[in-house]
Amino acid sequence: MKVLVIDDERAIRNAIKEILEFEGHTVSLAEDGKEGYEAAMAGNFDAIFCDIKMPEMDGTEVLSRLGEEGCESPVIMISGHGDIDTAVDCIKKGAYDFIQKPLDLNRILISLKNATEKSSLVQETKTLKKKVGTKYEIIGESAPLQHIREIIARVAPTDARVLITGANGTGKELVAHALHTQSNRASMPFVEVNCAAIPSELIESELFGHEKGSFTSAIKQHIGKFEQADGGTLFLDEIGDMSLAAQAKVLRVLQENKLSRVGSDKDITVNVRVIAATNKNMTEEIEKGNFREDLYHRLSVILINVPSLAERVDDIPLLVNYFIDQICAETGMAKRKVTPDAMEELKKNKWTGNIRELRNVVERLLILSGDTITKEDVTLYATPAI
Repeated sequence: MKVLVIDDERAIRNAIKEILEFEGHTVSLAEDGKEGYEAAMAGNFDAIFCDIKMPEMDGTEVLSRLGEEGCESPVIMISGHGDIDTAVDCIKKGAYDFIQKPLDLNRILISLKNATEKSSLVQETKTLKKKVGTKYEIIGESAPLQHIREIIARVAPTDARVLITGANGTGKELVAHALHTQSNRASMPFVEVNCAAIPSELIESELFGHEKGSFTSAIKQHIGKFEQADGGTLFLDEIGDMSLAAQAKVLRVLQENKLSRVGSDKDITVNVRVIAATNKNMTEEIEKGNFREDLYHRLSVILINVPSLAERVDDIPLLVNYFIDQICAETGMAKRKVTPDAMEELKKNKWTGNIRELRNVVERLLILSGDTITKEDVTLYATPAI
């Protein structure tokens, strides 16, 4: 572990250095604030110990400037004139901890351990967020996709309900995630429900929750998806497959922002933005009596239709290269180049399964092709015999 110690007292610097090196850490020293600031910006330290009272630049100024420059190393402040106000000021400016002189060996080591563990967790969280962001990235520069991006940018900051339509595999879930991440609710939960995957007799319990003993298998209280999404976004995927009984309850929640769990008559207030998606023709479903017209109008304040891959073939090269990078990173396979004629051959495919089918084909080509994906490979493997 690399540690920087900034202190104008040589005895203090050397004492901390000896303690940390004995524990196996690599220690750099700086004898004033200016030198310490420059060292901190030039090096990639796991932690920084910084005295407060120093010539040239005092410790609080070092701390402030490191924060302004985006330095991510946790800073532990040291002071021989410790008081509550000084400690609080340092913590407000971003210090991880505040240690008062005379220094205690155990306090130094514990503070360093805790600071680096927190730093690791922060970095891990950033990495995970980046992975999640990449997973739901909308890839493409075609005119239909640019139009969708413009609608998302306008609609996301509002609380307007959105109904996303489009065939299977077009990326309706990606649009829903984009609406959430660009909204004022981005820091709150995004809860997804696949209405087609839940049996009709369980959909009400899944959405609204149930009380213990409300039915035979209700052995404990269950919090429904609406409550889980309170303050955030609820994504009702395949809304066209929801039972009429559940539709009536969803309509009530949208009208009153209140729900009651199965087996309870107590009202619970919720604040949820609802985004729905379907691959069905909702006009036909309403005519057949399968879907409530009043609920449809509640859900479709904004309508977004996601185009099929056949309507955006110019995006195929971008999608293919994106999937190659993604799949190779996940599996450890070597990346392959795709010849221009192979890419043109991919563009000719009908892609009835849309982007989901394209990803499967790219994975198949990576497994079965040689060092380069050729037109012959696409002909052989892009449309397997059924």
